[in-house]
Order: sequence, then structure tokens, then C-alpha cells
Amino acid sequence: MNNILTIDGPSGVGKGTVARVMAQKLGWHLLDSGAIYRAFALAVDEAGVDIKDEKALEEIAQTLDLVFKTEQDSELVSVFLNGKNVSKNLRTEQTGELASKVATIGVVRSALLKRQQSFAQAPGLVADGRDMGTVVFAQAPFKVFLTASAQERAQRRLKQLQKQGSTGIISQILADVQARDERDSSRKNSPLKPAQDALIIDTTELSIDEVIAQVSKLIQQ
Repeated sequence: MNNILTIDGPSGVGKGTVARVMAQKLGWHLLDSGAIYRAFALAVDEAGVDIKDEKALEEIAQTLDLVFKTEQDSELVSVFLNGKNVSKNLRTEQTGELASKVATIGVVRSALLKRQQSFAQAPGLVADGRDMGTVVFAQAPFKVFLTASAQERAQRRLKQLQKQGSTGIISQILADVQARDERDSSRKNSPLKPAQDALIIDTTELSIDEVIAQVSKLIQQ
């Protein structure tokens, strides 16, 4: 299928928002691959499985009961794991940390690869993640890689936490962002990096509307 737009990049660059808006503008399906890994991390945590037990991890990945539901007239996507809405649980720092760790494991990535590729259905797909343009949909005609400074991304995360009624220490959030970047970019399996044919957009000083305009221009061309 030719209608695939991949949006890759580290956490805090606006991938999720840009992907949702573009999917709505184009009328295409949406894949939040990060949510798949976070839901898998939740399932692993709930099962009490040691992340060093690769056989147990592979079994969970192969039987993951995961459903995405988009609400009408809403930008929000609800995620159901084993029939239970886990959307709020997915966005915690603890879940994000565990997801980043299990995502480095080869058998996990292999087991979840086909699940992600199954989202490519007519009329098109917008796929948001870290290796969408390099691995999962390497033949996609439209590829974007979003980036931003670690300091800016830490500030965005702090604001997000405050909106949710939580608190955070900027120095700790920044350290977490940098540690996750290092882990994601240095892992042996599908490291975080731009595809050679991707449009790279630095969102540090840009609004979401300005980023959307650049991505829309890519599709139109």
C-alpha cells in the first residue's frame, strides 16, 4: 500500500499530536506504535514477568489482546488491553521506562512487528514511532523525523505532568529524557535514527501548526 506516512523521533517532539492531526486531515488510519510497546510493558508488569525471561516475554507479545478505539469528534485514542481501558496507565513515567527497556529486546520487537504492519489498511496509514520509517514501513513513500532539544522536551514533559495534576523536577525529567535517548539510539535492534529519505524537522522553536504545515506540504508534493 502506497498511502503510508511515518513519523519517527524521540519522546517529547510532538509525534503523537502531529500523527493524530495528519490522520484526521487525510482520513487515514492511525498507529501509535509507542502505545503498543507501553501496553506490552503493562502486560509484562501485570504478569510479574522478569524482563530477562525472553521466552515469557515472547509469549506475552504473541498473545497481546490490544485494541485501539478512536472516539468520534475527539483527538483522543483509547487503548484497551485485555478488554480494559488502560489509556491513562500508558502515559506514566514508570510504564514509559519499562517500555523503553523491553523495546531493546529482539524477540519482543520481532513478535510485535507483524502486529504493527497489520495496521496498514486502505485508505492509508499514519504511523508514529521510533523505527516506523527505518524498519516497520521501510518502503513508505512519506517519511518524517521530528527532533527537538532535550531541554525543550523536558520542559514539555513537565508541563504535561502539571496539566495532569502531577509534579516533577526538571533536572530529573531531563536526566530521564537523556537516558532514554541514549538507550533508544544505541540499542542493537532498530536503533532510533532518521531514515535516509526522511524529512527532518526540528520542532524546538516551532508550533504544532507550523510542523503540520511542513508535513502536509510533503504529502502534497
